[in-house]
Amino acid sequence: MAATQNGPELHPTTVELARGANYGAITTVLPSGNLQNHYIWVGTDGERLMVNTEVHRQKSKNVERDPRVTLTIRDEENPYRYAEVRGEVVETVRGQEARDHIDELSQKYNGQPYNPEDIKTERVTLWIVPNRQTVVGPGDDERSPASW
Repeated sequence: MAATQNGPELHPTTVELARGANYGAITTVLPSGNLQNHYIWVGTDGERLMVNTEVHRQKSKNVERDPRVTLTIRDEENPYRYAEVRGEVVETVRGQEARDHIDELSQKYNGQPYNPEDIKTERVTLWIVPNRQTVVGPGDDERSPASW
């Protein structure tokens, strides 16, 4: 089953998937207008979604120019269950806060802090707010529009 909703409120399944060690795929718009897609670690504060990258990477440059993104988060235990979030990057955070975020994500996905030697430039956290969201897969909350 699937449920789709317009607006900024995160669906409980989206929050659950973002809080777990489930991988996301983020799509951004290249300067040519073509789409770019990358697998990425995902987090949430319960109201917005968060991903972390570096300022020299193309996805960071893309969202500076065009903040529209699609972020799909897949349930690693059941790949037929996922959340697709179409929205935009509403805030970027750099500096120590972004560095702390990548450590939190690395701890969640790898069980240890992010290796500082892997950082080539400045870390940046991208905060995403949905404007359209679809959750797909088994589960009571996906079936009920009342769960929004």
